[in-house]
Amino acid sequence: MIKIICGPKGTGKTKRIIDKANASVADAKGHLIFITDTKRYMYDLKREIRFIDVTDYAIAGEEALCGFIKGAIAGNYDNEYIFVDGVARIAGKNLKDMAQLFYMLEKVSEHRGLEIWITCSCAEEDLPDFAKKYL
Repeated sequence: MIKIICGPKGTGKTKRIIDKANASVADAKGHLIFITDTKRYMYDLKREIRFIDVTDYAIAGEEALCGFIKGAIAGNYDNEYIFVDGVARIAGKNLKDMAQLFYMLEKVSEHRGLEIWITCSCAEEDLPDFAKKYL
């Protein structure tokens, strides 16, 4: 299952995804992974959450991000939650051009039983059609 947290810049999306990640620790039976492009929020997350700053790995583009997320998932068989803060910013693409990434994440989510949470910097009404089903 994929869930999107959206809103214009400065509306608290990062705080909401961090709060969701921290709250998920109590119910999680598997691993939790938080992926972002800054170390700024590292200490806001509970220690049970694996924090990954993609700037340490020179992610460039949507395909690289896809491969990176799949690799992070492959690291442990019992992953349960994946949180990605700023997916378009990390991929360096406009959200409207990222249908393939969402398709891949949906397939991986279904196959592995993952709950994937993603933040997108746009108003709900500006979400591309392919992403509206994840609200």
